[in-house]
Amino acid sequence: MESSNTVQQQNLVREIKPFEINLSFWQLWNISFGFFGIQVGWGLQMANASAIFESLGANVEQLPLLWLAAPVSGLVIQPLVGYWSDRTQLSVGRRRPYFLIGAILSSLALVLMPNASALWVAAGALWLLDAATNVTMTPFRSFVADLVPEHQHTAAFSIQSIAVGLGAVVASALPWFIARILPAAATEEAIPPPVKLAFYFGAIAFTTSVIWTIVFSSKPFLAQGMEPDTPNHFASDVKSAIATMPPIMRQLAWVQCFSWLGMFCVFLYFPPAVAHNIFGATTQGTALYAAGIEWAGLCMALYNLVCCGMAFLLPSLTHRFSKPVTHGFCLFCGALGLGTLGFVHDQYWLLLPMIGIGIAFSSMLSLPYAMLMSGLPSDKTCLYTGIFNCFIVIPEIVAALGLGWFMGAFLAGDRLSVVILGGVFMAIGAVLSLRVNQPASTIDQA
Repeated sequence: MESSNTVQQQNLVREIKPFEINLSFWQLWNISFGFFGIQVGWGLQMANASAIFESLGANVEQLPLLWLAAPVSGLVIQPLVGYWSDRTQLSVGRRRPYFLIGAILSSLALVLMPNASALWVAAGALWLLDAATNVTMTPFRSFVADLVPEHQHTAAFSIQSIAVGLGAVVASALPWFIARILPAAATEEAIPPPVKLAFYFGAIAFTTSVIWTIVFSSKPFLAQGMEPDTPNHFASDVKSAIATMPPIMRQLAWVQCFSWLGMFCVFLYFPPAVAHNIFGATTQGTALYAAGIEWAGLCMALYNLVCCGMAFLLPSLTHRFSKPVTHGFCLFCGALGLGTLGFVHDQYWLLLPMIGIGIAFSSMLSLPYAMLMSGLPSDKTCLYTGIFNCFIVIPEIVAALGLGWFMGAFLAGDRLSVVILGGVFMAIGAVLSLRVNQPASTIDQA
């Protein structure tokens, strides 16, 4: 049973969140700027981890399994961090300590990964990076609910998409850019020097951008944490939260699973697919293979640039067409982009499908959370967000366990076919999004 003080705090929240409160663009930006560094680190991981594994001797069927430890740990870390973040009571707030701890550990992993001397070391660095990123990222979603009035949630999450997109653009293009400004030198290293320098930059960007948010974001107007006498029973509380998930969260869970399964097909296999299928590289470690990986990075930079631009349009689109319809449309664009990759045989035409993927990715980073937050209790937003993020982790585990086997058994080891299959999953997510019932009381004001 809630204490009277907790009830008073929740009543205060209801009084404080009406339309007369409006945060400026720069206030919203400061709240979300940490996501820029998070995405630089995560983008470097997504664009280069599979290539690093292959350079250290992994075969194509092993790649998904090497990604497995990270999402498995995420199933525990995200609800656990969410649970304790809701209960943290410090003068700096209940989210900021987790931002900083995760940023420091992630930066260490970013330095370690490109210097790995063996495959198992690189896999361990990926696990540490993914786990530490979850420690930082899980409370970031709830940070919006803490600081931003409900009618600005879509705008706030759209600004997060901008920060994510900018970070991913930098991460995807950085190795290519460094390779162009540094003189080429003969080296026997498995991991090229430009990739190493990009990871070092990512470590700096991760920590500094998170510190920016910690220092310059406004103090939360919601309760700083649960009451000290609130019992701590992690397992039972998580079980109870899952059993009592709001209906919209249950509906969005299926949308998340299929749309992110489609996106993980891109993350796992798009760079090697470009190197092998478009550039014609037959073995790793050649100049042609390196050129293909670099071009794939530029393609990923383009779809993330589209992600940034689309984020400016999402608030007005959701105001006109509703969030579920807008999200479904964006996912259809992504499915179309992935589906057309089978007809592309030139590296420059490869840029066109990136537009559809960028539209889908922008929506995936913002609208599901904007739909979700209005239906969550204020004292458990991070716990529910951690559980909700598991519906991103679960398809990652499915991809890690099944894609390598499926590709070898049915697709003759063709990496590009797996990426195209991701379009099918994303189309299913689009259909499911159209069936989401958004609460009528949710109103957005850009």
